[in-house]
Amino acid sequence: MDASTPAVTFDSHGETLLGVLHLPAGAGPHPVVVVLHGFPGNERNFDLAQALRRAGYAALVFHYRGSWGVGGSWSWRHVLEDTAAVVTAVRSGRHPLDADRVALVGHSLGGFAALMTAAADPAVAAVVSVAGFDFGVAAAACRADEHARQAYVDAFDEDLLPLRGTSGAALVAEMEAAGPAWRLADLAPRLAGRPVLLIGTGRDPVTPAELHHAPLVAAYRTAEHHVFPTDHALSDHRLELARTVIDFLGRNL
Repeated sequence: MDASTPAVTFDSHGETLLGVLHLPAGAGPHPVVVVLHGFPGNERNFDLAQALRRAGYAALVFHYRGSWGVGGSWSWRHVLEDTAAVVTAVRSGRHPLDADRVALVGHSLGGFAALMTAAADPAVAAVVSVAGFDFGVAAAACRADEHARQAYVDAFDEDLLPLRGTSGAALVAEMEAAGPAWRLADLAPRLAGRPVLLIGTGRDPVTPAELHHAPLVAAYRTAEHHVFPTDHALSDHRLELARTVIDFLGRNL
């Protein structure tokens, strides 16, 4: 069978999610990597998906509810629900995918969703967080400092154009309401003994490594970890990102 790139859909809580599946050549079943984009989804990591396909993995990129024309409303919790729904769907047998070899790779908000989803689903075989955004850490900063809180409101408000049904204030309030339940370091016991790769970014004001990466390295004692000297989008480290992720998956998936 030739390689192909079909458009795919998934149901999540009554809404239809849109995605693109990058299938490698061969009959399969293929190990599959669900690639989770961040907020609001300007960087969708299609270059990483193509690199994964060249390495023999099926790679899925999709949009969450309330984003980029998908129905429903945007919220952090909907991102978590949609990710769980998609992970369940890729095991359904609709496509030539290996249900026992499902990995999650997420960037920024997607890194948060990848770790949260893997912690809740022991069947996820491997997980990668790239410049992961720790909502528990951000919520604590908002509660401690009104200026920090307003900065988050303003930053979220600036990126709402491709989203629907939310606001910067609503997103900060949701983050604060979740509080410590969304602190990524606290997931360590549920991810112990499983393959985890943490990639931090050293020139990144969005997820400063000392706040969003280093605490996870300390908590996830067996996780592989790197800090690349680059910005939040890993703009000048895309090839190194792909090589690092593919090497990790090759040893663990």
